[in-house]
Amino acid sequence: MSKILFTLLFSGFLSACSDAQDFFSTKGKNIIGMDGKPFLIKGTNLGNWLVPEGYMFLFKDVSSPRLINQTLTELVGSEVVKQFWNKYLDVYITEEDIYYLKSIGMNSIRIPFNYRLFTNENYMGGNDSTRGFKYFDRVINWCKKEKLYVILDMHCAPGGQTGDNIDDGDGYPFLFENEQSIIQCAQIWKRIASHYKNESIIIGYDLLNEPIAHYFDKEKLNPFLEPVYKQITKAIREVDKNHILFLGGAQWDSNFNPFGTPFDSKLVYTFHKYWTAPTREVIKDYIDFSDKYNVPIYCGETGENEDAWVESFRRMLDSVNIGWHYWPYKKIENTKGIVTFKKPVYYDSVIVYANTPRNNFADIRKHRPSDINEIKKALDGFLENCRFKNCIQNTGYIKALGFVPNKN
Repeated sequence: MSKILFTLLFSGFLSACSDAQDFFSTKGKNIIGMDGKPFLIKGTNLGNWLVPEGYMFLFKDVSSPRLINQTLTELVGSEVVKQFWNKYLDVYITEEDIYYLKSIGMNSIRIPFNYRLFTNENYMGGNDSTRGFKYFDRVINWCKKEKLYVILDMHCAPGGQTGDNIDDGDGYPFLFENEQSIIQCAQIWKRIASHYKNESIIIGYDLLNEPIAHYFDKEKLNPFLEPVYKQITKAIREVDKNHILFLGGAQWDSNFNPFGTPFDSKLVYTFHKYWTAPTREVIKDYIDFSDKYNVPIYCGETGENEDAWVESFRRMLDSVNIGWHYWPYKKIENTKGIVTFKKPVYYDSVIVYANTPRNNFADIRKHRPSDINEIKKALDGFLENCRFKNCIQNTGYIKALGFVPNKN
């Protein structure tokens, strides 16, 4: 080999090595992958797993994890419900689900979680402050096998950041008015960041999902948003300088006005969009923000719509180089997601009870079904039907996202 050829090859090798990096980063308006090239997020959210939502149980007003748990407890008692949740956490998302998501073409997922998984508060059948790591570690290891990248999303923060069922709180975004809640939130993120500081399959951390719902006084609460983000960021950066931090706007991740000049070198600003026109105009404010500060933006949630809308909005986001995670991956009896599963036998009795107003103990006794064994069979049926092997692909929805349904 000639010296000139060797020099050229060696220079190319050094160049390739210099582009590679250990973690995701940002450069201008791009998220940068570990190969040193722009990375366009394309995937889904694991909604309803670590944060159950009532509508994905076919309930109406019983909407938050706390209310779902209370309803099921009224039906079958706390011990049966505890067993239900423990099984649910093991079967709703499995290694097969992760393999499948990668197989149809996704490059990443967003994982919503409840802060209570990292406390001793009772939640989904347990109260061990370390069990959040049990479920995270498991799914992250599956993702590492498949090279499916991960964003961790605090969907439910101490005190509540949204003020609605989304945050599993008490109907008001108390987080922003309670210093102890902010401190707890920051410390939980610090624990998570310390645990995963060297985990490169993780893209980063979505600090607060959909803060400050629109029906609260935004003039009063919005000014607290960025300072809270700064406090959480400070705690994380004490242990983890590697990962990207995702900052959601106020009013359901729709309003970037509370944000000033970026205060960290690895920030991505995230918005959510549902039921709007699938046009560039509806995200113009976010694009303008990205242009002004030369920072990346990303759509953390969208979807819940017909296939034609899903495809139109996805194509528009792709055309302006904005990554996305459509919501959600899996739902019961619903085609507006990646996969669905059938409603189990006797489950209508659960739905009727959940959707019946119960204002006192007399109402509970009056409306509680007489055959509780059928209710138990319905819950067992839910656990069986939601397993990946029993799920059904929504092929039109999958194709609308530009993915390829799995033939197997």
